[in-house]
Amino acid sequence: MLVIVVENVPHRLRGRLAVWLIEIRAGVYVGDLSAKVREMIWAQIVDGIEEGNAIMTWSTNTESGFDFVTLGKNRRLPVEFDGLKLVSFYPLEDQKDNDAL
Repeated sequence: MLVIVVENVPHRLRGRLAVWLIEIRAGVYVGDLSAKVREMIWAQIVDGIEEGNAIMTWSTNTESGFDFVTLGKNRRLPVEFDGLKLVSFYPLEDQKDNDAL
């Protein structure tokens, strides 16, 4: 299983993803593709992302049963911890501005 979620990406990239995957909700694509096709799709996302952001997750033989990669600016940061990939959050920009006052 492969899931890709994109935000604020060009329409041409969304159209490209729709060629290979099913868009079950705006910006959410799912499918069951080989690792080679998955890597090709991610390369197209990297080339066409512009100011947007994306995450791709897929089933694999890990402790958690999946792996993921992210691209673009968002509050979440993947972190490796004892062999598990977890998600950390950057602080909100608004909170940093308010703390400075």
